Amino acid sequence: MKKEEMDFEQLFKNFSNSKVLVVGDIMLDTYWWGNVDRISPEAPVPVVALKKKELRVGGAANVALNTASLGAATSVIAVLGNDENGTLLKQLLQQSGINTDYLVTDPGRVTTNKTRVMSRNQQMMRLDAEETEDIGKATEDMLLQHVADFFSKHKPDVLILEDYNKGVLTPRVIKELIALCQSAGVTTAVDPKRKNFLSFQGVDIFKPNLKEVREGLNMVTDAVDEEELKHIHQALQKKLQHRISLITLSEKGVFYQVDGEARIIPTHVRNIADVSGAGDTVIAVAALVYAATKNMHLAADMANIAGGLVCEEVGTAAIDKEKLYNECCLLLD
Repeated sequence: MKKEEMDFEQLFKNFSNSKVLVVGDIMLDTYWWGNVDRISPEAPVPVVALKKKELRVGGAANVALNTASLGAATSVIAVLGNDENGTLLKQLLQQSGINTDYLVTDPGRVTTNKTRVMSRNQQMMRLDAEETEDIGKATEDMLLQHVADFFSKHKPDVLILEDYNKGVLTPRVIKELIALCQSAGVTTAVDPKRKNFLSFQGVDIFKPNLKEVREGLNMVTDAVDEEELKHIHQALQKKLQHRISLITLSEKGVFYQVDGEARIIPTHVRNIADVSGAGDTVIAVAALVYAATKNMHLAADMANIAGGLVCEEVGTAAIDKEKLYNECCLLLD
């Protein structure tokens, strides 16, 4: 993609005309920051002197934060518990300009909260409060009705399904949402996890990482070359009948294939601080750019850059629009 072929200034301006709906497992990320100066006399564990508490959004909420950070009109539909963490998570989303009008509250569930204890930018411990059972039929009905209501009033350009195996994306929800998008002409993108890996029949963009592909297809290959990845795409397509594979390869970059067009895009050199949330950023940028341009090469290129940029930050972080713009102008020449 030659720089003169793409007007990045106009593309980034056009993001504000895009409407994105994210459906999936949203969560609250709690960070306790402190210092470690001694070992506990009670047990051989470090004593963390806590200094500050920070709340961030995670999971599907972080995907929504990324598209909103790029200027897209972003809405999220998910399931919260009737609890303090749910209230805090909803407030954080609203503060970032994300539409939360269609969230579903289930009093029988807890809002997912991942609490990380941090010292000197290192994670000392993580405490998870979560529900992983599939939502019940009544909650499924409510969620699907909320999506149908949303489509009738604010038809999105792209629907991103973000699965963290917390029970919101059940096989029924997945099937009905993809069918709705197909009938409405809405682009679909999915970031899958192992439990429902092969449930996303007919999705447009399927974005696993290489480890998830190997687990989902029960493959033992260690090869990371274009020919092997083409075989993986074909194996996935036989199962899913999807259009586009976008496979993240950790430090080796990303691979994409659409029809006969396939390529590995290598990473750019970065000072990696934390890989948390990088996959959220990749699916957000790839889906938004593809929906705006229908150019998968450009979408994969920009998503690859964005994923690397957020890895320079500690903890989950949304992409910085100005940084991404500058890097695209610099690197995609």
